Amino acid sequence: MTVREMRRPRIKPEHRAYRTVDGHVRIGSVVHGIGSEVKDPDGWVWTLVEAMDGTRDTAEIVAEVSRRHPGPRLPAADIVQAMTDLTTAGFVEDAGAAPPVELSERERERYSRGMTLLRWMDLRPRQSAWEPQLRLRRARVLLVGVGGTGGTAARDLVASGVGLLHCVDPDVVELSNLNRQTLFREHDLGRPKIDAALAALRALNSDTTVTGERREVRGPEDLEALLAGAGGRGDGPAYDVLLLAADRPAVIRRWANRVCLAAGTPWAEAGYRGPLVSVGVFTPGRGACWECLRSAETERRDLRLAPGQDEDAASPRMPWNPVNAMTAGLSGSLLAHAAVSLLCGIPPVDPGYRFGLNLMVPGEAIEQRSGRRPDCPACRAESAETEAEAAGAGTPA
Repeated sequence: MTVREMRRPRIKPEHRAYRTVDGHVRIGSVVHGIGSEVKDPDGWVWTLVEAMDGTRDTAEIVAEVSRRHPGPRLPAADIVQAMTDLTTAGFVEDAGAAPPVELSERERERYSRGMTLLRWMDLRPRQSAWEPQLRLRRARVLLVGVGGTGGTAARDLVASGVGLLHCVDPDVVELSNLNRQTLFREHDLGRPKIDAALAALRALNSDTTVTGERREVRGPEDLEALLAGAGGRGDGPAYDVLLLAADRPAVIRRWANRVCLAAGTPWAEAGYRGPLVSVGVFTPGRGACWECLRSAETERRDLRLAPGQDEDAASPRMPWNPVNAMTAGLSGSLLAHAAVSLLCGIPPVDPGYRFGLNLMVPGEAIEQRSGRRPDCPACRAESAETEAEAAGAGTPA
């Protein structure tokens, strides 16, 4: 979407500009990662952003800026280029764009606050500010595990307007779950989690489709079947994103990584370990895979273990994972946030990383990043297989 294609270019309300004491123009709010500062010695950039108020088309904006700053030093082409630069940076929307007909008036009212947040965080030109919400509405998400982390992620995605959410969990609701699995109530005790979760989620938002099944993941073939959808599909995965919120068996993340690499499906996994809450975000072919990141982190840490000594000596495993509603809720919301990022590109981040919080040290973020590793047994194998298939496809019979 270029500025010339817009009916009435407007600086996004959340990105409203202001002038600094030294005459510079600050735009995009003061949020790190969004805002920018533009030098404006002649004052016409400020005139430009004021004129881009949604009441004029491109030609009228150029005329207004030229009228207030006459002379050969400011050709119309420079004004249009400045508008283009602002648009490319994500600060401009089309005030004349009609909302997508696919979104009902009820949905637009329901998601109006969420749309403005996505618009604030969005740094790419769109035909409509509603486009990210429409992407959510069209999205199909597979969620494995609806306990503390998964239940919160499910709640947040359904409230945010994801189109279809399919939930998978084998367990029943137990009393010890209720300190952090906030989808469930005391009257759900003994009930299959999937049944209680579906009832709660459907009551939250009737404009989304929520399905589920009581099923245990016992191996990678179970994840493959789930990704293929009911009865399997011959044209690829049935879901746009896989969210993993299950912590058993212990190897399930490795399974998910291999299965998503083979299917080409973006995925995210989240959880808590004491006061540490985090989420990992992965897209096959872009950045590190889960095994790349895990190997890099193992090399980075210096646990000073004796040769052959198990890592659990430094980070002991409990019969259960200590947790409360806050740590589970934070990890679940991070998982939902990761899903929105993968589905909508907001915020625009490079996948292949883990981030989160250390609640013991306010302000200390968890961040792990790594490039793809040439020795990775997972994505290296997938890359080699893909390259071989491509070479074979290009060879005449």
